[in-house]
Amino acid sequence: MRAADAVETVQREMTVFARRARAAAGRLHPELSLVSYTLLGHLEESGGCRATDLAAHYALDKSTVSRQVAALERTGLIERRPDAADHRVLVLHLTEAGRRILAQVTESRRAAFRERLADWPAEDLSRFAEYLVRYNAESGSGPHG
Repeated sequence: MRAADAVETVQREMTVFARRARAAAGRLHPELSLVSYTLLGHLEESGGCRATDLAAHYALDKSTVSRQVAALERTGLIERRPDAADHRVLVLHLTEAGRRILAQVTESRRAAFRERLADWPAEDLSRFAEYLVRYNAESGSGPHG
């Protein structure tokens, strides 16, 4: 396959992958979009952060993050707490309900990946994982990076 054709195939298949991920997120928890799931995961990993930090980390518009955060607050999955170092700053944290939902969705996603990749030889699976890590490490910020 020529390099130009390979790049076109990668682009097409990544688009299918993203579409499938968005659809799967909706099936796993109807109120939890893929963006919301990603934000919850970041809050868990970081131990909490400001909304502006989320926007900067994911190269998203602040208004987009603000809408997502408001929706997650309304559903009781996150809450704002004063920062321990600066009480004027509010930091987003997962609630217990948020932790529970995130754990459920994460386990469902893992199970779906395990099922989909169950028949792959270990060498192919390892190579695929390495390629994804390499691709994501080299890509710029944003969805098209």
